[in-house]
Amino acid sequence: MEENLDKNNKVNKETSENTTKSNSEEIKGPKSEKVINMDKNNGDSANNVVIKNEINTPEKTNTKPKKELPVEKKPFQEFINIHLIPSLTEEINQRGLEINNIKLTNSIRPIAGDKCWVINCEIKDTCNFWLSFEKDDISSLKSISLSKPNQQPSIIESFLIDEKRITLKLIISRVIQRLNGQKLIGVN
Repeated sequence: MEENLDKNNKVNKETSENTTKSNSEEIKGPKSEKVINMDKNNGDSANNVVIKNEINTPEKTNTKPKKELPVEKKPFQEFINIHLIPSLTEEINQRGLEINNIKLTNSIRPIAGDKCWVINCEIKDTCNFWLSFEKDDISSLKSISLSKPNQQPSIIESFLIDEKRITLKLIISRVIQRLNGQKLIGVN
């Protein structure tokens, strides 16, 4: 029995020495762990010592995929040229109309005469409209002007002034609403 106590003390001492190693040593290499299995049924059997090797691996961090910016938060020219103009063209084409020309320019606003960003759209044999943005920001002050083909616009109207959140769909629907209101692209 004294032999078993001596063996237990020796194993406990080794286990104690292993656990008091510095963290830097544990990080550098694999960690050994001793597990003592004692057979209680057989009183004179020796202790079984099993050595396990564990490798300390850093915890995996779950990185969430970054959500893509909504199109309305993209830079102004990218929003207009890549999203608004093609979507507006598609919406007008779905109504059986053909667009001769649509483009964004930093030019003179019709009627007002100030310099701003202007989307000029010419719908074949129907009308022209100018959607103006005061700054290169879709939430800046906006206006719209309409005219029949081969005529200059005579009225400038504010556009989306009461809306807090400007979206691509909202801009398109309100342009179509204005064109419908003037009976330029269909009957009310």
